[in-house]
Amino acid sequence: MSYQFESQYPGDYEVKKTILEIGRRMYAKNFVAANDGNISAKVSDDTIWCTPTGVSKGYMTDDMLVLMDLDGNVIKGNCKPSSEVKMHLRVYNENPDVKAVVHAHPPAATSYAIAGLPLNRAILTEAVMGIGEIPLAPYAMPGTEEVPDSITPFIRSHNGCLLANHGAITWGKDAMEAWMRMESVEYYALVSMYTNALIGQANELTCSQVDRLIERRTNSGIYTGGRPLCRNCGPDGVPACAKGGCSHDHSGDSSSHTCSCGGSTDEEKNEAEMVAQIVRQILSDNRFRG
Repeated sequence: MSYQFESQYPGDYEVKKTILEIGRRMYAKNFVAANDGNISAKVSDDTIWCTPTGVSKGYMTDDMLVLMDLDGNVIKGNCKPSSEVKMHLRVYNENPDVKAVVHAHPPAATSYAIAGLPLNRAILTEAVMGIGEIPLAPYAMPGTEEVPDSITPFIRSHNGCLLANHGAITWGKDAMEAWMRMESVEYYALVSMYTNALIGQANELTCSQVDRLIERRTNSGIYTGGRPLCRNCGPDGVPACAKGGCSHDHSGDSSSHTCSCGGSTDEEKNEAEMVAQIVRQILSDNRFRG
């Protein structure tokens, strides 16, 4: 197969330079240890530069990078590509809009992946607009086709996902966007972790607030990301409404998410009942009778 440069993509030098820079940042921020993690980016419709196996991402040189086609064939390079390039290739083949992929093991996000928890609550405006929901892919054996199979349901609808008991993967229109999304995923996880550990609760955004953020996200040209769950929604995405008639659609990026019943959530109902009990106790106390 002949490799041909296509002008709508950045050149080899630019892509390789960016991959090396991301590798240094990834290692410096402790998003990987030892030889963990991998990075890839397109230079044509069917060719990518990717990082090698068995090399620290903080100490790579451009001669270590590997040029491959989207079928997994090595075109150029003296090193072997990572076995985990399989999930990169799946992303590119499933979503042609993606131009770069980053896989790392950032500590907070990986902790959520180990705990079996997605990052899917609407607690941070920047996360809702920038990356959206970060779902959890089921456990898969590293280096096998199980890994790309596990992330396939999210490739077109989201900007990345957690890998159960493994780490995280993000993608974007270029290598730097894919990396920035990885940073955002870790920041989202850290804020969520601190909020739950130090305070014990999160003041999640309402459904209407999430709607407005997603509308702004869409207007800015970000059409993927999924929808984080808003304040009144339970773990399954269904609101605990006291009345029927709600329309809560969490599929895709629909902004037609409305609560038409006008009813209270179970939490609000319990709070109202508690207040009512206090009032009744006060009124029944002899000290308050006229």
